[in-house]
Amino acid sequence: MSKKKNNFKVSIIMGSQSDYSTMKYCKKVLNILKIKNEVNIISAHRTPDRMFKFAKAAERKDISIIIAGAGGSAHLPGMVAALTRIPVIGVPIESKKLKGLDSLLSIAQMPKGIPVGTVAIGKDGAINAALFAASIIAINSKSVRNNLNLWRKKQTRSVKKKPR
Repeated sequence: MSKKKNNFKVSIIMGSQSDYSTMKYCKKVLNILKIKNEVNIISAHRTPDRMFKFAKAAERKDISIIIAGAGGSAHLPGMVAALTRIPVIGVPIESKKLKGLDSLLSIAQMPKGIPVGTVAIGKDGAINAALFAASIIAINSKSVRNNLNLWRKKQTRSVKKKPR
């Protein structure tokens, strides 16, 4: 990653509008950390042409990391990872039937050669995906590194020393 100062962008994608109730936390954290981002609905099953065009154009659009939220069979993160060299982080969306376990296993069990970083199911996973993306970007961005350090210091200060 040889990008200029703060010229990093994270693309947040998800399979449907309903996934945004989880993925909005990812966007919120990236905004707090002052990392450019974009959000799009791209379904591996219902909009395969859109998914293919997005993945093939991602490098040209200077996207640094893709965070893909997906529920059910959760093919979106793996399919996008198969089409680009950009790191992909998969966020399992909680489902009604299996509470997101199906999504988690689908994303985590990628075949060798097509890695997808996988985080926890739901809101916590969306937040951690943003922090994971920030950690990767921080390797080459002093401003993101500083913002991430401030986030962690604030988190540390929020932990009480004793129960009340």
